[in-house]
Amino acid sequence: MGSSRSLLIFIFPILFNLIPPTTSQNDGICTDNPTYCWKCSDTGTYTPGGMYQNNLNSLLSSFTTNTEISSGFYNFSKGQDPNKVNAIALCRGDLSQDACHTCLNDSINALLQNCSTHPKEAIMWKEPCMVRYSNNLIFGIEKEDPIKFVPGPNPAKDPAQFDLVLNPLLSTLIEKAASGDSIKKFAAGHATVPGGETIYALVQCTPDINQPNCSNCLTKAVSNIPGCCGGKQGGRVLKPSCNLSSRCVYLRVKKRGVKLEVEDKDNSDEISLVESLKYDFDTIRSATDDFSDANMLGRGGFGAVYKGSLLNGQLIAVKRLAKNSEQGDREFSNEVMLLAQLQHRNLVRLLGFCLKAEERLLIYEYVANKSLDHFIFGPNNLMHLDWETRYKIIGGIARGILYLHEDSRVRIIHRDLKASNILLDEDMNPKIADFGMARLFAVDQTQGNTKAIVGTYGYMAPEYVYHGNLSVKTDVFSFGVLILEIVSGKKIGRFRYGENEESLLSYAWRNWRESTISNVIDPMLTTSSRIETTRCIHIGLLCVQENVVNRPTSASVVSMLNSHSVTLSVPSKPGFHVQNNSGSDMTLVESEESESRTPSVYVSKNEPSNITEPYAR
Repeated sequence: MGSSRSLLIFIFPILFNLIPPTTSQNDGICTDNPTYCWKCSDTGTYTPGGMYQNNLNSLLSSFTTNTEISSGFYNFSKGQDPNKVNAIALCRGDLSQDACHTCLNDSINALLQNCSTHPKEAIMWKEPCMVRYSNNLIFGIEKEDPIKFVPGPNPAKDPAQFDLVLNPLLSTLIEKAASGDSIKKFAAGHATVPGGETIYALVQCTPDINQPNCSNCLTKAVSNIPGCCGGKQGGRVLKPSCNLSSRCVYLRVKKRGVKLEVEDKDNSDEISLVESLKYDFDTIRSATDDFSDANMLGRGGFGAVYKGSLLNGQLIAVKRLAKNSEQGDREFSNEVMLLAQLQHRNLVRLLGFCLKAEERLLIYEYVANKSLDHFIFGPNNLMHLDWETRYKIIGGIARGILYLHEDSRVRIIHRDLKASNILLDEDMNPKIADFGMARLFAVDQTQGNTKAIVGTYGYMAPEYVYHGNLSVKTDVFSFGVLILEIVSGKKIGRFRYGENEESLLSYAWRNWRESTISNVIDPMLTTSSRIETTRCIHIGLLCVQENVVNRPTSASVVSMLNSHSVTLSVPSKPGFHVQNNSGSDMTLVESEESESRTPSVYVSKNEPSNITEPYAR
């Protein structure tokens, strides 16, 4: 029974790219970075700075601050004609309130930015939520236009069999959603196609429309599937009053002798994964000039990373696992399973993989800049980051963690968040990397227990190190350490301050209690905002609280960073840094078969502790 449950965890929907159908602002567009679709109406515009805009801004801001409605559906009006604004916001039916508010906040900002012509009517769809406003009455009315089609990128293995399973599944879900009440009209489910494809689908209506209108809206959306997404492994149909999504994963796990964190425990020699992610080995060998030393970006304990260029000019980073490495096999399998399902601007994107004999390759997007540790811990601060950039990096990491914990269709605990696993693109946007140690949770699961204690000393929460207790708060602890490192420019390891030797956590806590918090701030930040730096230290201390209950969730952290009006609680004593005898950071690895809670220790340098870290030199 345990084996079947582990395998089922893997079969979740892949988040496919949203394909741009057009480039006209008024005609609308879809983009995959992040996954937005929008439509700016050309029926009329408002005057910037006028009463309509004031009403609009006030109304939209209320959606992201309202804590009284937990259903994820908001419909309000503001003002009087002709400057009256009506607006609707809808979050996916399984989204938490904090995650809903975060999605709406991002969507509203993107909508106002992309609809820069000041239309009186516009709509924005993000994968977990939708925002819509108009000067016309929109409540309780089934609206068919505008409509967006987002086909999946990959063909179904057997389109005829796929449709035979998909259509009854959608019919059942439509009936369930339409019969919902004025608070929620949402249904989700799955069905298996003969041969191994599992289809996951969800349908949803805005709860203000009645049962016949909801059923009609979704039924018409289903009728659009053959024209937009026929023969594909899923797709999305987006309307103002309803939406549907269907997608599938083909996964077969055979005999394999490696123990994985989240997989079927049967022995196997091969893994058949999503066919569309497979790359030809010769293609990758050519792209990297036969894995030449000149293209090597870095080397770690499990292999090397190479820069490559595909025939279309796309730059890639290729992670080549060391041959005959059991640990490398585990890393490979774990990352493929997890990253194939994740799409977010603050995560390194997995493009595909390659299996050939003993060769195991992971193909990632190429990230132009070095990892974060090179910038904040670099020699003599040669690559010094100003406060504005550091603050942007902190916020981006927080949003990436929130996506892993709340907004993706699977819940991911990263377990190895640290400065060397944060890559920076050409615009210094952070991207969380290296999911080889990540743990997959069920959507409604928030904590668990493991004998496989993996991570890096200093970044690991005490309850995880000593007892194997794993939760979303484990990553929050690591993020708190990261915040303090970014603000202070100091590593988590022990350092000397005057005649004292202490860890960064004890140092920050002591200065907080003594009201000398300026000692913690990197002296290179001469033009930084003292309010923002002090607030970030405050948030960092809250994240590293010794008691798990006292740590904020990732959603709360994002809210704290986005709004200074959010009141912060007073921190108590943090869980202090675990120091090993040698004084160097280490990675803990314990066999899952071990009967002892005391972990055996696998020693690795913190720079790098794995082979995903150095994408550029």
